[in-house]
Amino acid sequence: MHVTPSPSFVRHGPIEPVSPVVVSVPHAGRDYPLALRSAIRVPLTALRVLEDRYADLLALEACRTETLFVAQRPRAWIDLNRAEHERDPRLDDGAANLGQPLSAKLRSGLGLVPRRAGNSGDIWQHRLSDDDVRARIIVDHHPYHAAIAEALAAARARFGVALLLDVHSMPPLGPADRSPRLVLGDRFGKSAGARFLGRIEAVARAHGMAAAANAPYSGGHILDRHADPRGGIHAIQLEFDRTLYLDAALDGPGAGLPATAALLRAIIDAVADEALPGAVAAE
Repeated sequence: MHVTPSPSFVRHGPIEPVSPVVVSVPHAGRDYPLALRSAIRVPLTALRVLEDRYADLLALEACRTETLFVAQRPRAWIDLNRAEHERDPRLDDGAANLGQPLSAKLRSGLGLVPRRAGNSGDIWQHRLSDDDVRARIIVDHHPYHAAIAEALAAARARFGVALLLDVHSMPPLGPADRSPRLVLGDRFGKSAGARFLGRIEAVARAHGMAAAANAPYSGGHILDRHADPRGGIHAIQLEFDRTLYLDAALDGPGAGLPATAALLRAIIDAVADEALPGAVAAE
């Protein structure tokens, strides 16, 4: 398998697509740069609450020949699932001139560069300069999205259709026997054809997995930016309950990792078959 390194992400998979499915893991990065470590006021471990902890291991174990993008930079450094204009005026000197309304996420401190980390409070010792944030956008944000767009365009050119699976993890939504453990987001039908969500829901049922659609997570900037269902590019966000694959402390890989990766593999196969009927069986 071809592996191409980048300062902000790693691309796995062949140069030319052999599947209409592209997989993205934007929030599992654990490469905390020195510039971050020297500028924060909280312990480094406090930033783990922002990670989709080890969601990259799920995707790496599940994927075979699909194009897979795994972000290396942590979400605390820059959030690849936020638009470039979602800059926090309470943190970022360059935010004041953008003239954009503040989203609920941004008001809560979860903008392009997160201001807060859960109950640990403010992350940064000082405000960030416009130049600092622009550099993160140019070095980390732009290349990730450009690479995804290129991969989706290549898949659509070869197969006539492409589907992005954006892999995330979530804290438990409630008791395991009464709460969804997989949340599917398609921006309330705007980012993908209903047939793809239906296939994923069928896979979840077959695995005995309670799933929900768009509540409480409907997808973010990655879906908004890359989905074009009318143009043959679909995108769905997958939120896996962390208790499915992490240890009891929700800090390291757990005994459920192989089974959860198998679930993701089954989802990939199902949407690939929906895109190209019979293609999986013919492999």
